[in-house]
Amino acid sequence: MTTGLTIAVLGATGMVGSRVITEAAARGHQVRALSRKPASEDPDVTPFAVDASDPDALGEALRACAADAVVVAVRTEPVDQDFLVGTTRAVLDIAAEAGMRVLVVGGAGVLRSPENRALLVADNPAYVPAEVTAVAAAGVAQLRACEAHTGSDWGYLAPPALLEPGERTGRYRRGTDTLLTAADGHSWISAEDLAVAVLDELEAPGADRLVTVVHHD
Repeated sequence: MTTGLTIAVLGATGMVGSRVITEAAARGHQVRALSRKPASEDPDVTPFAVDASDPDALGEALRACAADAVVVAVRTEPVDQDFLVGTTRAVLDIAAEAGMRVLVVGGAGVLRSPENRALLVADNPAYVPAEVTAVAAAGVAQLRACEAHTGSDWGYLAPPALLEPGERTGRYRRGTDTLLTAADGHSWISAEDLAVAVLDELEAPGADRLVTVVHHD
């Protein structure tokens, strides 16, 4: 296991970002928490106030972090695809210059449907109802931005269909480009266990750029 990383987390106060910070600090890594209003009492977590929609400010903050890796865990409500894609591209540009690895925590919509691999989850109403199609489409656009970027070291971690706060068990199953289901037949994981998977990917990156996880009993 790789230890002693410096990890920047963009979207530090969100459901995923905050849990990634907790997990990273618990493993002994130095953490840089980037958000509009970051705050932390943990000596291993350094807050950086930054508006991710400002590429210049974002670049300045990421360079100041001097991180080994950057976790992109930004979300908007309502969904803003242009912001999501633009921010991801900006991070990839800066990371390529600085030699930082980027791990994007995206959406399940980029994955293939288990019953029909030709059909993306984003286009499958069995998993994505009409009211969240824009969210799924934004995640796909974010992955395409990563795939189109040259010269950067990136990975895209897609959660299962359901991601919500819960228990940290440390147990999950890892896959690549196809949606996974748990033993109970549902495609889900807790945000806490997703954070475990994020840190595992940072400490020991695999060969696949697109990976997914699901709860495992």
